[in-house]
Amino acid sequence: MTTQSLIETLPKAELHIHIEGSLEPEMMLALAERNGLEAPYASVEAARTAYAFGSLQDFLDLYYRGMAVLQSEEDFFDLASAYLERAAADGVTRAEIFFDPQAHTERGIAFETLLDGLTRALAAAEKQHGLSGALILCFLRHLDEADALKTFEAALPHRDRILGVGLDSSEVGYPPERFKRVFRWAADEGFRLVAHAGEEGPPDYVWQAIDLLGVERIDHGIRALEDPALVKRLAEDEIPLTVCPLSNVRLCAVESLAVHPLKRMLDAGLVATVNSDDPAYFGGYLNDNAIQSADALGLSEEQVATLLRNSLDASFADEAWRTKALADFDKKRAELDKKRAASAD
Repeated sequence: MTTQSLIETLPKAELHIHIEGSLEPEMMLALAERNGLEAPYASVEAARTAYAFGSLQDFLDLYYRGMAVLQSEEDFFDLASAYLERAAADGVTRAEIFFDPQAHTERGIAFETLLDGLTRALAAAEKQHGLSGALILCFLRHLDEADALKTFEAALPHRDRILGVGLDSSEVGYPPERFKRVFRWAADEGFRLVAHAGEEGPPDYVWQAIDLLGVERIDHGIRALEDPALVKRLAEDEIPLTVCPLSNVRLCAVESLAVHPLKRMLDAGLVATVNSDDPAYFGGYLNDNAIQSADALGLSEEQVATLLRNSLDASFADEAWRTKALADFDKKRAELDKKRAASAD
């Protein structure tokens, strides 16, 4: 069995996906037309040509421009449904989806509009595909903490539909320590905590996310390897890292997949997982990231299986779901090994 077939067959969770980043050019143009808006780009080809960004900020400029077509509950429902359909086809059984309410409310879109569309899509995906899903509200770090506090206050009446909070957007110059109060409030209210750190920002940002924000997972974290003490802390505390290889290359945080630190993260005993980040912009969904990384880095089947199993174990699903998901994973892998042994005889 090839690593590709292993990746395509085994169940997995996606823990780092920005739903706005799954807005494919075809849907972007269709929604612009549906909402009577001027299209952000003249054609699908023009949109894809524009995706030749050279930094995180260049990408974010395009990202915010594209999401302006999202106007109604139905738009957010269609957006999430399209992603969840592809995720299910990739064998994703759990998706913990980031969304950026500030990027929409500042455009005049009601918080409830986007939340209703996203949660309706999650419910439909669970019914149709058996895909377990949840939402993580991310604060935009280029805005101040006062805005984050205001956003969190608006989210509290909907706490039954929001699993956790995170921190995303421009990293360099916006350290996690700026958001201590809102993360402390979220922790007190029982929300799960994650944060982007250590993609473009230094290892110190990872330390801050862990020690000052109290996060349970680090999104990206690839620069943690620059600090041996941090690597030791992440390994000892089994803090998962939601790695997005194609994103790291496209944003020039890593020169190429061949030198991506993912394999070194596994060798160091870190709880690494593979995810797609903003797949419409970075050219690959979860399986694409895993397959291309495995090929470029020469990952063994055992390492690939570890990455996929880690994703299920690192999810914020309840213990009963995770126990069953891990048992199903182990059973499926054993069946694949048995088939391979039989075919070799």
